[in-house]
Amino acid sequence: MSCSVTINVNNKEEIYEIDKVARQAAGAVLLREKNAVVLATVARDEKQVEEDFLPLTVQYIEKSYAAARIPGGYIKRETKPGDFETLTSRIIDRSLRPLFPKGYSYPTQIVIFVLSADPEVDLQTMALNAASAALYLSDIPVDKNVAAVRIGRIDGEFIVNPTKSQMQESTLDLYVSGTKEELLMIEMRAIATEKIEVIPLASPDPLVLADMIDDDLIEKHNVNELSNEETLEALQIAQDAIMKASSDYEQGFRELKKPVAQLDLKRESVEESLLVYIDEIYKEDIYDAINRMAKSERATELQQIVEKITQDEIAEEQGWDPQMVKKMVDLYKRDLVRKMILEERKRADGRGLKEVRPIEIETNILPSVHSSCLFTRGQTQALVTVTLGSSKDAQMYDLLTDKEAHYENFMVHYNFPGFSVGEASPLRPPGRRELGHGNLAKRALEPTIMLDSDQTVRIVSEILESNGSSSMATVCGGSLALKAAGIEVEKLVAGVAMGLVVEADKYAILTDIMGLEDHDGDMDFKIAGTKDGITALQMDIKLGGIATKTLKEALDQAEEAKLHILDIMEEAAEKISLNENALPSRSVFTLDPSTFGAIIGQAGKTIKEIIEKFEVSVDLDRESGKVKVEGADKVQVSAACDYIRELASRKRESRHEKREMPKFSVGQVFDAEVKRIVDFGAFVELPGGVDGLLHISKLSDERVEKVTDILNVGDRVKVKILSIKGHKIELELIEKL
Repeated sequence: MSCSVTINVNNKEEIYEIDKVARQAAGAVLLREKNAVVLATVARDEKQVEEDFLPLTVQYIEKSYAAARIPGGYIKRETKPGDFETLTSRIIDRSLRPLFPKGYSYPTQIVIFVLSADPEVDLQTMALNAASAALYLSDIPVDKNVAAVRIGRIDGEFIVNPTKSQMQESTLDLYVSGTKEELLMIEMRAIATEKIEVIPLASPDPLVLADMIDDDLIEKHNVNELSNEETLEALQIAQDAIMKASSDYEQGFRELKKPVAQLDLKRESVEESLLVYIDEIYKEDIYDAINRMAKSERATELQQIVEKITQDEIAEEQGWDPQMVKKMVDLYKRDLVRKMILEERKRADGRGLKEVRPIEIETNILPSVHSSCLFTRGQTQALVTVTLGSSKDAQMYDLLTDKEAHYENFMVHYNFPGFSVGEASPLRPPGRRELGHGNLAKRALEPTIMLDSDQTVRIVSEILESNGSSSMATVCGGSLALKAAGIEVEKLVAGVAMGLVVEADKYAILTDIMGLEDHDGDMDFKIAGTKDGITALQMDIKLGGIATKTLKEALDQAEEAKLHILDIMEEAAEKISLNENALPSRSVFTLDPSTFGAIIGQAGKTIKEIIEKFEVSVDLDRESGKVKVEGADKVQVSAACDYIRELASRKRESRHEKREMPKFSVGQVFDAEVKRIVDFGAFVELPGGVDGLLHISKLSDERVEKVTDILNVGDRVKVKILSIKGHKIELELIEKL
């Protein structure tokens, strides 16, 4: 019998329909939030796999009909999942996987369909909450509810579960999932803000607009990275919200949970006699194998030890099968690694707990590439390249709730070929891991660069060798590759992977973990940022929660490592020599839009001649007055820019000759008409055809966000002259007529 549960928590009303649809699944819920509806189902096989692992598959799928749309392209149905769907599936998997009991090895599939979309609803948090509810209500022995929460930051204030429109103003995107007792997964990124400010010297006549724009307009780029203290504050807010939501879910769902199925959970059997035998006979061999694993993610040496043990006469006498031997060798190795760290404060490669592996950096080693960086940290090596393009090179993508296509002009693509870990595996398209690592690197780097709308930048990271945190090597190499391409980088970004080992009341935090420590540790904590704070963070916790004190210590220890790496990167940045022969040349400057007619010429004749003569592309923006010239030859681009400026100058001089500036005085009041709107104000026409500027700060006594909130082209206004400097006339709005 179906029922409905309404839960009001963390600024949201969630309506769960239970046992209404998909009733043959092990668990299913319909979740409604505003006009958004998702279906989450859980299904499992009756027969478990022989291997000792959790065969869990999570798939988040957006249906086009959910937004009243037909899929674009040749095939009119949903096909391959997009990046957002894949990344969301990965987030849900990472959040729910720790809930399954040990020994559970039944093939299980969690599917989330978006059936109805709402542009104001966060589908990622909604999808995880629905999937968690379906899993909790199923007959699978899971006794905890997971809650997802997003934290934004607007005007310095942290906001729980902001709407999609509010997120447009946020400088932080923090996604956290957890249970009532613990955090399970964290994804964080800083969001840069860009704004143009005007120093109000005086208001220009449009004839001399170009003279003052470069001096009076200041582009400010705020990276908006978070300090460690701000990060901890945001995480505490998220944890409080998750605790409240999880408690409400438990209370609302407890009586509706299905009876737990009679499942055969594999026991974690330990063959003590085999462990004793390994300790007595093969201890040194495993020590040597661990030392070699410190230089490679491969476990070849351990497999050889397993084969040697299974061939022993004692193994045959005791009936130790190869699977049991492998399991006990892995267990012995894990205990040995953790014991070395906790008791001896020693790591497999001999490093101290806070020590970063040696770093080597080379830039622009590929002569025909726009820029490149070979970043090597210990046995992890990334070759990162940057390719510059124009707006036509941007990646087009669709969002379910938006009718128009979007364009991604900053891309980070991460590749992980098998040879990077010594394996002869086939090359395949990027999977979830590759997409996730590339997305993390993008989130870390994006706040530090400013790109115009007609620019496209593609970063490709080829992992040539891997033994721990190749995603953070991508961040470091990517930041330097951007700089080596001549791109304006606000600050360099470094990344480091942290680890944690906990046994009873003992714990150790590890800096710059390698693959061995990632596999046998209790936490994977990746932190990237500038010298002033954190731009991106990702954390997966394998144990039952983490104390705030320990988290703060991990952040502080990561800060030390990050600054150490940045010092090395700064030295490398000073030695960068640009690939002048490979780099395209680009120049952007501002002119009075009224001169564009002379640049274009009759029927476009003049601008065509410029393009052909100098072998460049020219883009004119009449609204902003920006002129962009691009070409393969730097000399030709410079010559084209000089020629364009000369054409504009002649046009302005000829217009000055045709009219004289009427005499005005400060304090005069005129009725005028708004002729043009710009970001920083409005130009109005005074007597004699002279224009004056109404700066945005002079439109009202209160702060005005957009000029168009007050004025539009064609409005009649009464204005007063505040100042006159040459042709620059500054006005104040008295009233609209």
